[in-house]
Amino acid sequence: MSVYKKHYQLFLQANEGLQHYASHSHHYWPDVTRAAMLQYWDDSAKYTDDKWNYFFTQKIPVVQKLISENLKLSASENIVFAPNTHEFVNRILSCFSPLKKIKILTTDSEFYSFDRQINRLIQDDLVTVCKVPVEPIISFEERFIQESHKNHYDLIFLSQVFFNSGHAVQNLSEFVLQLSTDSVIVVDGYHGFMALPTDLSRIEDRIFYLTGAYKYAQGGEGCCFMTIPRDCALEPMNTGWFAGFGQLTSQSGHVKYARDGFRFAGSTMDYSALYRLESVLMLFKNEKITVEDIHDHVRYKQDQFLKTIELLDHPELSINSIINSEMKTGRSLFGHFYTFALSSTEQSEYWCNYLKQHRVLTDFRGDRLRFGFGLYQNSEIDLSCLK
Repeated sequence: MSVYKKHYQLFLQANEGLQHYASHSHHYWPDVTRAAMLQYWDDSAKYTDDKWNYFFTQKIPVVQKLISENLKLSASENIVFAPNTHEFVNRILSCFSPLKKIKILTTDSEFYSFDRQINRLIQDDLVTVCKVPVEPIISFEERFIQESHKNHYDLIFLSQVFFNSGHAVQNLSEFVLQLSTDSVIVVDGYHGFMALPTDLSRIEDRIFYLTGAYKYAQGGEGCCFMTIPRDCALEPMNTGWFAGFGQLTSQSGHVKYARDGFRFAGSTMDYSALYRLESVLMLFKNEKITVEDIHDHVRYKQDQFLKTIELLDHPELSINSIINSEMKTGRSLFGHFYTFALSSTEQSEYWCNYLKQHRVLTDFRGDRLRFGFGLYQNSEIDLSCLK
């Protein structure tokens, strides 16, 4: 039995008998998050109209510091929160003049919060976009770096771990430092934060790193965040009143911005999600559970999974169908889920539904079936329904 399961009893009891392999999509929440929700209610009742001052002076700095400790950031005040990453995508895009047709370098494997928005802008010929194919993964990083220097790109956007494959940038800092220095660089870290050991200390003043609590940070939906470079002078046109704290008066018609991460803030949001994230990060800190511990545990589960799949010798869900294992790619770092590339979307949907009928929960994206791994899973992997 996983030594970490004791922290997830409420979710486990509510899903007794279910093998949950969708932690990459919706990770079980630790039990402490329930008390955090109640604490949010109690604090709202206690402070009433003064709760915003309490959130901004007491709660937010604590969560900023906890995040900074995990990402090795030196300037925790440069972290800003929003309900979702799409807000940040739009806010960054709004930093560029609407009179200019900006050039964007990205990949063909970005999550919908970015890709759909960019595709809509392409539709009206408002942006020029180059999407570098992630496959073949063995040459991706070299190809992407080379492309960043071929043309002047206003914006570079890519994922730390790609949602539709689990492929990961092998050394994020080294990779970023080889990109064009003239571009605004955004890294989508949603499948990296609290999953892969991530040290941003060398590039914290070079990139915008956006992620949230919904997946491996285990705090649920509603609390995303972004780090911004120190001394960032960008002024997003998509701006909310939180971005002007301390600068709420305008002079000569020029809108003032906060001097820290909150220059990219929006407006009023539900901070119960922030309470949940704080409770999880404090749990890990108090229990001395590091991101390295989480990653090691998941790698162990992934190794078990590969052995199980190999023994099954299934015609569809086979070792050869997994596109992001070390034995398939020769790469040592990949996300916390395995991806089966199947013959069609219909096949992925069929096997996802078949497994669900047998109390094995997975998910799929197009023709790719994903199995994710988390701290709360049983020591044994039972896929006998595939025999």
